[in-house]
Amino acid sequence: MEIGEKLKRLRLSRGFTQEELAERADLTKGFISLLERDKTSPSIATLEQLLEVLGVSLKQFFSEESSTQVVFTKKDRVPIYDEPEGVKTQLLIPGVEDKKIDPRLVVLKPGSETEAEDYHQGEEFGYVIEGSLELWLDETKYKVKSGECFYYKADHRHQIRNTSKSKKTVFLWITID
Repeated sequence: MEIGEKLKRLRLSRGFTQEELAERADLTKGFISLLERDKTSPSIATLEQLLEVLGVSLKQFFSEESSTQVVFTKKDRVPIYDEPEGVKTQLLIPGVEDKKIDPRLVVLKPGSETEAEDYHQGEEFGYVIEGSLELWLDETKYKVKSGECFYYKADHRHQIRNTSKSKKTVFLWITID
């Protein structure tokens, strides 16, 4: 991420307008705007001045931790498009390829099912929010109702089905590497 974009996110997270930040850092609003659009670069002294107002050290600003997102809203969700018919899945947090956890919100229309997954590393957890489902691990079937959860090591062939003819199933599905 560019310096300007990081400054903008930091400014917004602290609740400052460009004008307020410019005034407190003894700069112009136009300069802040140019910085945030990466049309200009600040000197080290100017960057330190801005960061002091925002309550962040240079070390914090340039570390990966300073840009780690903690709260994710509905607009952050990433839809998965190559699902079987009747299955709608959304990644609840973007960038899961960099994380050890992969939480998804899954909606199964009546009579639909996920694709069967072969054995793989990791563990999987699910919590049924609405409806009920069948969880298949190898040849064993488990029924899971609303308010119940499931957990298994992914060293089984697994698949999830909504056997209802009239009600959708909504569940949280978390894969852990």
